[in-house]
Amino acid sequence: MTEALSITENILDIAVTISFAGIAISLLLLLYQVIVGPTQPDRAVALDAIGINIMALAGIMAVYLVTSKLNDVILLVGILAFLGTLSIAKYLEKGVIIDRDVD
Repeated sequence: MTEALSITENILDIAVTISFAGIAISLLLLLYQVIVGPTQPDRAVALDAIGINIMALAGIMAVYLVTSKLNDVILLVGILAFLGTLSIAKYLEKGVIIDRDVD
C-alpha cells in the first residue's frame, strides 16, 4: 500500500511540474500577445486568457498544497477577469466605459 502511495505521489509531482511549466510558457506567450498584438480585440482576448491561466495556477497550487483554501482565490480571479473583459469589450465597442447621459 505504501509503495502504491509513493508511486502516486511521484506521478502527481511530475504532473504538477509539467503543468506549471506549460502554464508559465503560456503566460509568457500571452504577455507577448498583449504587448505586440496586432489589434485591440486580440489584446483583450489575451488578457482574458491570462486571467484563466492565473485561475489554473491557483487550482494547481491548491492540488499541490493539498488545500481548499485557494478556491476563494480562484473564484475572485474569475469574477475580476470577467468584469475586466466586459469593460474592455464595452470600451472597444463604444469608446467609453461609463455612459453619462446628461440631458
